[in-house]
Amino acid sequence: MPAPNVIPLNLTSLKAACSQCNLRELCLPYGLTEDEVAQLDNLVGARRKLKRGQHLYRAGDPFEALYAIKIGFFKTDILLEDGRDQVTGFQMAGEILGMDGIGTEVHTCNSIALEDSEICVIPFPQLEHLSREIRALQHHFHKVMSREIVRDHGVMMLLGTMRAEERLAAFLLNLSQRFTARGYSPQEFHLRMTREEIGSYLGLKLETVSRAFSRFQEEGLISVHQKHIRILDNAGLKKLLSHQPG
Repeated sequence: MPAPNVIPLNLTSLKAACSQCNLRELCLPYGLTEDEVAQLDNLVGARRKLKRGQHLYRAGDPFEALYAIKIGFFKTDILLEDGRDQVTGFQMAGEILGMDGIGTEVHTCNSIALEDSEICVIPFPQLEHLSREIRALQHHFHKVMSREIVRDHGVMMLLGTMRAEERLAAFLLNLSQRFTARGYSPQEFHLRMTREEIGSYLGLKLETVSRAFSRFQEEGLISVHQKHIRILDNAGLKKLLSHQPG
């Protein structure tokens, strides 16, 4: 019996999963032949839809697959010893979830949809087998895992060396770059996460995040309307990171 929310795909739908997907360049390596992409089409065995607030997986669940985000936005978090949830990342369309389970074969964090979302399920044993046949695919996933390591180091730098306003500026600039890569506006975007979740990720209290947003707006760096952000002075945000006077 298929798992709930898992939608089996026929051959036509499978081809749409990779061959005709507008996120293909973000998920997959460049230069694959048509035959290699067809093999990937057959590997992606299901799509899964999740409602806002629904878990894709939980810490301790067995690791079975990677998940390419087709539509939507996710956060990952871990439960601290004091009972608080610590946000460890935010993921958007075109990015891969589930790599936390590769080493131990169990997931080490929770993954939760921040809005109604859809993911492509990539069974990991079959992916490993196909990666041995398609060297470009193996190299690509090594690059993806390396990118995650670099991102983790970046977060450590944020928490270890930057003041509160520098952390928030870096966060907004990073989101802007990621939206740009998906063909969206680098200046205007909607935050899917709450300010409390941003604070958890950046190691800041909620009130500190709110003060930083207010100061950025007062100084003309951004315009804020609830969760809608408009960057008015990209160079000004970057100056905060280079410790130059405004």
